Amino acid sequence: MNSPPVLLPTIPETIVVHLGSQDEEAPNIEVGFIDYIANVASHELYPTWPESALIANVIAQITFALNRVYTEYYRSRGYNFDITATPQMDQAYDQGGSVYENLEKIAEEYFNSYIRREGSVAPLFAAYCDGVNTLCQGLSQTGSVELANQGFTPLEILRYYYGEDLEFVPNVSISTPQDTAPDTLLRLGSSGNSVYILQRRLNRISANYPSIPKIYPEDGIFGVETENAVREFQKVFGLTVDGIVGDATWFEVREKFNAVKKLNELLSEGLTYEEVTLQFPENLSFGDRGVYVSIIQYYLNFVSAFTTEYDDIPITGVYDEETVQQVKDFQNYAGLVPSGVMDEETWNVLYDEYRGIILSLPPSSFESIARPFPGIPLRVGSTGKDVRDLQEYINVLAGVYEEVPVIAVDGIFGNETRDAVYAIQALFNLTLDGSVDSITWAKIADEYNTILAGESRADDQFPGYTVREDAAN
Repeated sequence: MNSPPVLLPTIPETIVVHLGSQDEEAPNIEVGFIDYIANVASHELYPTWPESALIANVIAQITFALNRVYTEYYRSRGYNFDITATPQMDQAYDQGGSVYENLEKIAEEYFNSYIRREGSVAPLFAAYCDGVNTLCQGLSQTGSVELANQGFTPLEILRYYYGEDLEFVPNVSISTPQDTAPDTLLRLGSSGNSVYILQRRLNRISANYPSIPKIYPEDGIFGVETENAVREFQKVFGLTVDGIVGDATWFEVREKFNAVKKLNELLSEGLTYEEVTLQFPENLSFGDRGVYVSIIQYYLNFVSAFTTEYDDIPITGVYDEETVQQVKDFQNYAGLVPSGVMDEETWNVLYDEYRGIILSLPPSSFESIARPFPGIPLRVGSTGKDVRDLQEYINVLAGVYEEVPVIAVDGIFGNETRDAVYAIQALFNLTLDGSVDSITWAKIADEYNTILAGESRADDQFPGYTVREDAAN
């Protein structure tokens, strides 16, 4: 199978900023991308820092914002903005705030560039922190100053914090954000990346709405098969049935695509996590942040998907008020004291609940979708059905992504499986450790589900091509 067209990142002309936290009542403003970066830099950095440190930090800020746009981090969750103005969630933006001249010039020079992992096109999730009041697994702003004073170049500073496999990508093309409707109507005869995005999303939606015919191949060319799929989609969802994709149809397709892609709501693609362990480290409470906060948010969200007792929340790695409330809701659900603190007792009950759901689901639940994370990290030396399932999922990805090798399905996690996991982690900007934790498993499962949904057909579903009468002869 040939690899599908790559959705290449582009620099948006503008970015929509929410002037508050993600669920806070606050206005949205549309800002020119260069102006946005210059503003962020002026409120995150000191203009007197060495130039190498300033450039490295600005490139990280550009990449962070581009990651939010490229992965549709907020819009895929139903929000109508690209990024928030809060540094706890994203980057500091001050509407009307002062902008320093030297930082504005750096923003103008580097705005159409970003950093990524070798072998990947996605902008890196370029986490950073001040390195004094807050610590993180990304770039330290004060540490970058020390490195610049030692003679490090901007790229050397970035590789010091993000890894030697980092690539600098200059001269990126500029366009409007991908999730906005195309400038022109898509119809019979249209072609390009927007058509490919449309085809891939319609094929994913058709897994849940089998009256929508499959489009094969997904080639970015608006042919009769695509027109038929658009017409049926419009019919199913009460739109004008004309086979033409304008704003209304484009945004309805995007909304339904996000709705049926549940795992996309449980993960922030591009976030990196350390290996999940079964040993609870310490009590976690309001104000804490880091990998273990991300892990408990993941498990809480999974359990919430199988109960009606509480709602899920974004995985941010920040133990904020939403997380406190979610922990309280879970504790009430589990018959524990609703303290809002993730203590050892709550952690053990949460993990048992997660494992209980996994083990209680019948095999029929996974006839056409990947299983959830088994609850125990897989690594070299692991054996059994979970490893066999993982290997099958990896081979499906290998049919689409040439970076991923085909491996033996033998239920033994050896070096061959480890190397395939490495390739997937590099491809999707996950922690490069060769083991499979909840985040790596969920990403593999999500891709597996998306690939199968786009290729498989339900009974009586139109296959996407003409079947001749003599085809069976």
